[in-house]
Amino acid sequence: MSTSLIRSVLLSGLCLASLNVVAQDTPAPAPTPAAPAAMPAPTISVEKAYQREYALLEEQKRELTTRIADVRQQTERDTAGMEGEIRALENQVFALRSEAESAADALNRAEQTALSAAENADFLSATLEQAKATLGSYGDTTLQSDAFAQMESTGQLDTLFQTATQRLATLGQIRRETGAFFLADGSEVQGQIIRFGNIAAFGVSEKASGALVPAGGERFRLWKDPAVDSAQALAENKLPALLQTYLFENASAAISDPEVKTIVSEMQKGGFIGYVILVLGGIAMALVVLRAIFLQRSGASIQNILEQIAPAVRTGRVEDAITAAKRFKGSAARVVTAALRNLDRDREHLEDIVSESILHESTYLNRFGAIIMMIAAVAPLLGLLGTVTGMIQTFDVITEFGTSDPKLLSGGIAIALVTTEQGLIVAIPCLLFGGLLNGWADRIKDDMEKAALRAVNLYQDVRAGLASRQAV
Repeated sequence: MSTSLIRSVLLSGLCLASLNVVAQDTPAPAPTPAAPAAMPAPTISVEKAYQREYALLEEQKRELTTRIADVRQQTERDTAGMEGEIRALENQVFALRSEAESAADALNRAEQTALSAAENADFLSATLEQAKATLGSYGDTTLQSDAFAQMESTGQLDTLFQTATQRLATLGQIRRETGAFFLADGSEVQGQIIRFGNIAAFGVSEKASGALVPAGGERFRLWKDPAVDSAQALAENKLPALLQTYLFENASAAISDPEVKTIVSEMQKGGFIGYVILVLGGIAMALVVLRAIFLQRSGASIQNILEQIAPAVRTGRVEDAITAAKRFKGSAARVVTAALRNLDRDREHLEDIVSESILHESTYLNRFGAIIMMIAAVAPLLGLLGTVTGMIQTFDVITEFGTSDPKLLSGGIAIALVTTEQGLIVAIPCLLFGGLLNGWADRIKDDMEKAALRAVNLYQDVRAGLASRQAV
């Protein structure tokens, strides 16, 4: 029975009970006139009805409790079964996942094996092609035969190693053959070529003998260091105590003599910008020398000027002091002369005159200083410009010819860096000498000011002495 049915039965019982209470509490009606007798109404017991309803509800409750217990047990059994099925499914999922991971690992190993096999096949093919070309250069056509092409990989490798071992044994011996080689002047002569293994060669002829270096195309030329004694000893089947030779890796590639580097050749690599830097450097050095001469002349006469004018100033002979100062040339003489001409002025005005004279002479003392420092600043920038230009040209070569020749690329980069080197070579001395000369000019200005003030102080001391004597 549902909960709504139980609720309706309880409500009906309560209603019956309330009706019974209402019937008991209601007062008896007033007597009415007698009426004709009627049949008596049936007696209804509310308490019995309620008890019957209550008993019915208790029975329904017991049935419901039993059904709930049965449903709960069935639910528990179903839940346990579902949990068992879920665990079984989870185990299956884990097993399938493990199988999938194992399959993925097996697939990766298979792919790696296939890739390794392909790489090995490519490497074997490249090795065989290189071996064919190398052995073919010695006239050995074993690897180029149809029988070799029909062999399996292992058979081809065995044949390759056997043929290479035999060839190495042959090449490792001292071999003598008649052939031609080039002399140092480029002329070709016939003679005997002695091959010392496959790493060195010697040539013996009536005109010249010595160690040989590859000239390209399996041809040879005499090395710049002839090594005549070693070649003659080998020609006589003797092994010299000191073997002078040139070791080479491949006789097919020509070997050029190393370039003799000189300062002029290195500077020429800088091109137009390099020449501009060198010209600026020459101009800067010339200006440094000229400015040093000017400063030497200006500063050398300061002490002599003081020694010549001091006696005249101490005795009050200002004109004689001016005449003595004019005998000297240079900035110091002009500053001291300006101070002597204005000795009668007050001290503050006189110091202003000396400062003005020094400022006027600063133009002469600072001559060429700004140009030297400007060259010191511009030279590295020009060097950087040349380097960038050279690198652009190098990359143009890479774009056109690729990167197959590292020597060509390294040579281009080296040439591009020459201008940077030239810029630094010019800038560093200019900066150093420019700073030293500026400091020298500042010291000369200080010395000129001291000399002028020294003359002023001597004159004022003389005037003070005269005034004291007159006062006495």
